[in-house]
Amino acid sequence: MGWNYGDILDAVGQAVSADKPCLVHGERVLSWADFNRRTNNIARRFLNRGLQAGDKVAFYMRNSPAYCETLGACFKARLTHVNVNYRYVDDELHYIIDNSDSRIVVYGAEFAGHIEALRPRLPGVVLWVEVTDGEMPRTDFAVGFEDLAETGDGAPLGMHRSGDDLLFLYTGGTTGMPKGVMWAHDDLWHAGTAGATPATNNVPPADLAQHAANVRAVGGGGVMVPCCPLMHGTGLLTAISVLAQGGTVVTLTHPSFDAVELLETIERRKVNSLAIVGDAFAKPILRELDANPGKYELSSLMGIVSSGVMWSPEVKQGLLRHHRTMVLTDSFGASEAVGFGRSDTTADGGTEVARFQLGEHCKVFTEDWREVEPGSDEVGFVARSGAIPRGYYKDEAKTAKTFPVVHGVRYSIPGDYCKVAADGTLILLGRGSVCINTAGEKVYPEEVEEVLKTYPGIVDALVVGVPDEKWGQMVTAVVQPEGGAAIDEAAVQAHVRQHLAGYKTPKRVLAKESLGRASNGKADYKGITEFAKATLGIAG
Repeated sequence: MGWNYGDILDAVGQAVSADKPCLVHGERVLSWADFNRRTNNIARRFLNRGLQAGDKVAFYMRNSPAYCETLGACFKARLTHVNVNYRYVDDELHYIIDNSDSRIVVYGAEFAGHIEALRPRLPGVVLWVEVTDGEMPRTDFAVGFEDLAETGDGAPLGMHRSGDDLLFLYTGGTTGMPKGVMWAHDDLWHAGTAGATPATNNVPPADLAQHAANVRAVGGGGVMVPCCPLMHGTGLLTAISVLAQGGTVVTLTHPSFDAVELLETIERRKVNSLAIVGDAFAKPILRELDANPGKYELSSLMGIVSSGVMWSPEVKQGLLRHHRTMVLTDSFGASEAVGFGRSDTTADGGTEVARFQLGEHCKVFTEDWREVEPGSDEVGFVARSGAIPRGYYKDEAKTAKTFPVVHGVRYSIPGDYCKVAADGTLILLGRGSVCINTAGEKVYPEEVEEVLKTYPGIVDALVVGVPDEKWGQMVTAVVQPEGGAAIDEAAVQAHVRQHLAGYKTPKRVLAKESLGRASNGKADYKGITEFAKATLGIAG
């Protein structure tokens, strides 16, 4: 029937020591025994509300033990996780919960006001669960999360589960309303490491019993901090992987990322790995380390993984100056597929920015479905076969477009364009949906953005195309200067021209105090385009 995370958590929960920390949040520590008992209780309470296998549960909360506990309960009860962006406002929230057909909503107490406003519009929800700090729910229609977790004997459910059970990952993408990516448990397991670790010589276990034995032999997995929100794929999938190995997930307590809290947590909790999203997280860490060299004990930290956006080489090298034995990994993937490629950087060296070792099961196709020849300088889009999602929930048209069958093989093609170097590595150019067509030439924003960010005094940069009579679209950069300093437009343009073809050089360079990236590092290209047009006085 395939691998199922409910089965995996049941098995791993018995394989690790009962007192091994599972979830840590500030001073609060939940052991694996606590996790087993509480997730079983929550799962049983959910099922007692009449939910059936496949029913949806919306997660509307910040990083906390409750997120991972609810996730474990859903896996065990065969219910489907639905991530909700806690930055959404009422209409956006309604869309996600309504579109996903969520039957249960688990929400942080801070969002009770939004929930009260939404509740009359969501008659399909049968249970509202409020996560509080031990207090009573702020609404009279909700039940308290702790009540669910602590009521019951914590016994395993003894359910028959399936590898076809689903997890939803709603992704905003760059256009249109968010889409619910449907991951089957078995596909998600095989899309990742499939249980393979260095302790097993990177050989996946043959079955659940072997996986449990492997976990027992090493005493469980390591200690990981998802610095980015669990509501996004990078943090969520990393946390799932750690729990599936019997490890420890440590969540930070501040509502926004705090580098000081992170570094103190690494030292105190002997953290082994971090999940971040590019420079938005790495730069604050580096600034704190540079400001206080030698202050933090980082010897336990073995690696940092970033996914979702580019991670600048100079920032990586800066981090390695403070801790030389780390491995810094760029993982190239999307909500619609993982494992497109990766690049590792150590103190001994690394790969160029935007260059990745092509993943197994991956190909690069031209628009007429030819495979791109390495070293040909042709541009194509990367595609992954094998363990990929089932499609988008309730959207057959977009499913057919993103998950086409090519030469008899089904692929996931989220829309990332790249070239293939002579040595077979991928050179990532960016999403085709934000590609700029200027005088017949295609310009991929991320390629230009990475060059802009190497200019002294530029913290971040986005590149968009605005309407222009001469070029069709004018390449325009919007940059975030360090400390609000003035930007020398001509000097910035000269810098780009030294590294890229002339047609890729921005015709205008505009400054903006903040580029408004989302918490997962994704760029708001639509908003930046509107800012550029307004600043330049361009209508339409």
